[in-house]
Amino acid sequence: MNAFPFATAASRVRAALLALPLLLPLLAGCGDTGGLVGAGATPTASGPVHLWPDRKGASVPPAEPGGAPPEYVPGMPPVRDQNVHAVDPVALVQAELRAHPDADVGADGMPPETAAAIKACGQEGQPPGKCPVLTPYYRDLTGNGVDELVVGIEMPDRMMSVRAYTADPDGRLNRIMATTQTVVGVELAGRDVILRVPSGHPGYELITAWSWDERQRTMLPAREQIVRLPGPGQTPTPAAPQQLQPFTEETP
Repeated sequence: MNAFPFATAASRVRAALLALPLLLPLLAGCGDTGGLVGAGATPTASGPVHLWPDRKGASVPPAEPGGAPPEYVPGMPPVRDQNVHAVDPVALVQAELRAHPDADVGADGMPPETAAAIKACGQEGQPPGKCPVLTPYYRDLTGNGVDELVVGIEMPDRMMSVRAYTADPDGRLNRIMATTQTVVGVELAGRDVILRVPSGHPGYELITAWSWDERQRTMLPAREQIVRLPGPGQTPTPAAPQQLQPFTEETP
């Protein structure tokens, strides 16, 4: 029996195995787009650590089942078909001023000079462009398919009151947002009202997103983010995002 055919076949297999490491890089470089590639070491995931777990935290009473009561604006004619585009923003703010004539703090708080200028809006003798009530904006903030009304009121020292209103099916105007702050800028993003204010730290701004809360039936400051101001030719850089958590009652 001749053993050479078997020896020759074994030699060919051995030669092919020795050449395989040289062929693999060539094959990998020719159209191999689906292979797995190692990404190197990855950081170990770690969950949040509850600091001082034995400390009894503060508790917040749960919200009423019906949510916050509506803040209806008195003295305004009914709004037809929930169309807030037909509402005169100056008349709206004047109606609120009549309802809260002596308020100097809180949601309706207003400096006397601003209140006097609002009362004079549209009257003969008021200089053009001196009415503190700014041009309104419209956006569906509640997700009900119709627009809400967003009003800005200029105040001294770069202070600004930002208010939002929705109309219910009965035609009543419901104020769903009111805040007064030293405002850098105001934006609408999706269904959120975004306020940019000084953060108190040089070189940074505080951005607050006010969002509709279906349970409370009002706009709430749902998210906050500290943003580093850009240098020349740069864009803003998020520095310390913070997700505000909903109020919950601490279990004893």
